[in-house]
Amino acid sequence: MSYGQKGIYGRKFPPSNIPVNDLTPRHILYAFANVRADTGEVFISDPWADQDIHYPGDSWNDVGTNLYGNFKAIYLLKKQNRHLKLLLSIGGWTYSPSFHPVVVSPSHRANFVRSAVRLLEDYGLDGLDVDYEYPQDDAQARGYVALLRELRTALDEHARNKQADYRFLLTIAAPCGPENFQKLYVREMDQSLDFWNMMAYDFSGSWDSVANHQANVRGGPTSVSRAIGWYISQGLPRHKIIVGIPLYGRSFLNAAGPGQPFSGIGQGSWEAGVYDYRALPLPGSHVYYDENTLASWSYDPQAREMVSFDDAQVGAWKGAWIAQEGLGGSMFWELSGDKQGTREGMEGGRGKELQPGPSLVTVVKDAMGGLDYSQRNWLRYEGSKFENLRKGME
Repeated sequence: MSYGQKGIYGRKFPPSNIPVNDLTPRHILYAFANVRADTGEVFISDPWADQDIHYPGDSWNDVGTNLYGNFKAIYLLKKQNRHLKLLLSIGGWTYSPSFHPVVVSPSHRANFVRSAVRLLEDYGLDGLDVDYEYPQDDAQARGYVALLRELRTALDEHARNKQADYRFLLTIAAPCGPENFQKLYVREMDQSLDFWNMMAYDFSGSWDSVANHQANVRGGPTSVSRAIGWYISQGLPRHKIIVGIPLYGRSFLNAAGPGQPFSGIGQGSWEAGVYDYRALPLPGSHVYYDENTLASWSYDPQAREMVSFDDAQVGAWKGAWIAQEGLGGSMFWELSGDKQGTREGMEGGRGKELQPGPSLVTVVKDAMGGLDYSQRNWLRYEGSKFENLRKGME
């Protein structure tokens, strides 16, 4: 489950809103850390959100260097919910260009690995998630394999040095577009990875000339089933495949529906052309379904605006499909877009107002079946630079 650090700002979505009992698998992917292209160093990208902001119950009078912000809040959630694990996502679409020179340089990769493991200990993490979008050539694809292998080795060594009988996790965000996934060395990468988070969305958007579904399971030039079928053909075990589901919709203006030309995009919730699921369907719109592709979309005939998004019916279909296919679970980008009641202080207006409907996270979880409570997290970070984390926030 992806939690965007920026959610604490306009969307007013602090870690206390995370639905810890609905996560399948039971992991939070905290997005994003950045990487320096000239050295390979991984660093937190928003210190205020990550480590500084004080939430209710935090003291302003503590002595020494102490951790606050989202990482403290999530650590406290981990203490209360021992099945909950926290991974730091490194990269993402915005920061990924910095990966290109890093993965092909052994010295830069070494800096990446060293600094990433340092962040894991400093901030109370259970693992790392690499979100490299995307290797552009064979040298970068091979460098990606090397980076993951070196990270796996370092995480295992870190556990041994801590005398921890614990496996710190290593995962990636994996592409679902053929032009990107066909460059990957799946078998070699998988030797280092615990699971793969499939970015099974953004199949269509403002960059296209034709409006289409953005997260369809079947049909179309790009689909979830086609992408996952390719990964399985490369030897990836089904139980290590986590299916990404969007908590947002993509807008197409002056479009008659899927497969039709469009011109322009709607205003969106927080960025042009993109609406949070919680604000969908937009008032005045009707929702349509395609049971063959497992997709839904809304259409406003007055505004001539089509929005491709997964509603609760599609969430139920996808959850059942994930279970039927024997896959490992679901992942959402990202949690602040879900329908979870009103939020104090959040800006209103078209594209932001909460619309009726259930939480998509809950719907998918229920459709997939039971949850695994057997995996426990790690709480001991005696090497952290933060005094209160070293003491377990006692």
